[in-house]
Amino acid sequence: MIELDGSLGEGGGQILRTSLSLSMITGQPFRIVNIRAGRSKPGLLRQHLVAVQAAAAVSGAQVTGAQLGSTTLEFIPSTIRGGDYQFAIGSAGSCTLVLQTLVPALLYADAASTVKITGGTHNDMAPPAQFLQKAYGRVLQQMDAEVSFELKRYGFFPAGGGEIIASVTPCAQLKKLDILERGERLKGYAESFIAGVPADVAKRELQCVGSDMGWSQDQLLIRGLSNDQGPGNVLLITLEHQHVTEVFCGFGEKAVKAENVAKRAVQELREYVASGAAVGEHLADQIILLFALAGGGSFTTSQVSGHAKTNAGVISKFLPVHTEFSVQEKAFLCSMRSLR
Repeated sequence: MIELDGSLGEGGGQILRTSLSLSMITGQPFRIVNIRAGRSKPGLLRQHLVAVQAAAAVSGAQVTGAQLGSTTLEFIPSTIRGGDYQFAIGSAGSCTLVLQTLVPALLYADAASTVKITGGTHNDMAPPAQFLQKAYGRVLQQMDAEVSFELKRYGFFPAGGGEIIASVTPCAQLKKLDILERGERLKGYAESFIAGVPADVAKRELQCVGSDMGWSQDQLLIRGLSNDQGPGNVLLITLEHQHVTEVFCGFGEKAVKAENVAKRAVQELREYVASGAAVGEHLADQIILLFALAGGGSFTTSQVSGHAKTNAGVISKFLPVHTEFSVQEKAFLCSMRSLR
């Protein structure tokens, strides 16, 4: 039984999600205390509880402590089984974070899988669905994994009601990667999605992006959604390079100007561009687990977040992999190697 303290590192749900993934894959049970101790509402929220329930269903696990608000959990997995699964968060809790837990494990299932999750698809503090499709999904593809994400319906905070379907084909061994340079930029464009929100919001966001980035009108796209999927607004800025794709986002909020939403997203993009790194901070958070499962590899990143450092610590509990972060001129190098 691996013992984990959820208050360590960034003290959020990442410790739980990574532990669930690796427990399913390695077959090692774990016990975690102080779940999400670093958050204003500690313990399991809806999206964390659904991640636990989904992991248990996929791996036939025995679970103790799977209740809302629980700060202690024991998870004893069995065999990962492919198949068709459906899970409902029942709030605007993040579908993408639940998929972050399940997809790596389903690569090791005995058959192909589809997973339908309903809840939030575009909310702050979680990667939007397009990030999984374009950024995370591209890295998976480069590692020889067959995974796809289909966004069926948008779900904004606070209503939720979105739907994402992931399709996963088992992969005997993920390919090691070294993503040290992003390469030549192939495409750059911004999309403002609006549902039950005035079109002027999208226009102002895109005008701000166009002005700051020097982009032409054909790179600035309004994406109108049906009103029943709202109210909600998200601005997504995509940079497609030779070796990597990055997606930067800004979420519309009450009493926050459209221009400010755009400027925050552009600022994050500019910091990434100026760093010269291959991947941004949030993509680094996501792929560090994949690189560990591959047994090694390396990438440069614009920032090393608390999530990434926490992930590295949890990974070392389950896998014989050493992770090292080193400073480069304007970026960081993450190197992983097997200790076997």
